[in-house]
Amino acid sequence: MTRFACEYRETILKLTDVSVAYGGAPVLRDVNLEVHNIVRPGMSQGQVVALLGPSGVGKTTLFHLLAGLMPPDTGTVAVTEQLTPVKAGMVGVVAQNYPLFMHRTVRGNLHVAGKQNGLRGRELADKADALLKRFGLDGEGEKYPSQLSGGQRQRVALAQQFLCSTHFLLMDEPFSGLDVVAQDAVIEFIREVAAQDELNTFVIVTHDISAALQVADMVWVLGRDHDTAGNPVPGAHLQAQYNLVEREIAWHDDITRLPQYLQLRQEIRDLFPRL
Repeated sequence: MTRFACEYRETILKLTDVSVAYGGAPVLRDVNLEVHNIVRPGMSQGQVVALLGPSGVGKTTLFHLLAGLMPPDTGTVAVTEQLTPVKAGMVGVVAQNYPLFMHRTVRGNLHVAGKQNGLRGRELADKADALLKRFGLDGEGEKYPSQLSGGQRQRVALAQQFLCSTHFLLMDEPFSGLDVVAQDAVIEFIREVAAQDELNTFVIVTHDISAALQVADMVWVLGRDHDTAGNPVPGAHLQAQYNLVEREIAWHDDITRLPQYLQLRQEIRDLFPRL
């Protein structure tokens, strides 16, 4: 029994028996993952999944699969309540450095993204303006990216992707290079945006175990098996999955002070050398 009442409903993201090889060398092997719609009484609650794993283990390949930027060699990747096979454009992608068109205004950047998704005219303008307001940027629409803070540029990048994908977003290393204050702001922002709609689903690829445990409700750890001699077996798959709701870590205001947070952080750190 958890402190926060919730119910896991329909599957909204699913990888089934996914494998990928490059030049005959396995990179991912038999990856099976699911994300369920989390429903909490009296409020909306999106899903935030953190993907952890050592460098070179295949996180980027899995990121591309989830984004629909490449097909698996075997298996399926599906999103939405209908579990539709993913295609490029169905899932928003926020790259590490929040790339924006520097010669276009904030509103212009959103319009470019919307046009790529088939929006035009009044529909595009209304949706872009609604997103500017939703992300606290309604007074920044005519500014250029160089005039914004790093946090504001991140909000623009997220707003762009919501013009392409209704609910699904992938984020690549959103905590990289941030000081403690800036990292806390990004964590709070992701939690805030995820909670705006119960179907909003973030998958965050990160090396930062501490930040992952602060922002996510589920953590996936990708890694390779090892043979009896201790050598890695080619082809990574899910080595561990941690439900932070069941562990009484998710959704607290001061997560880093929880004994269970400290315990799990150390547990994952101890796991990494074996991946």
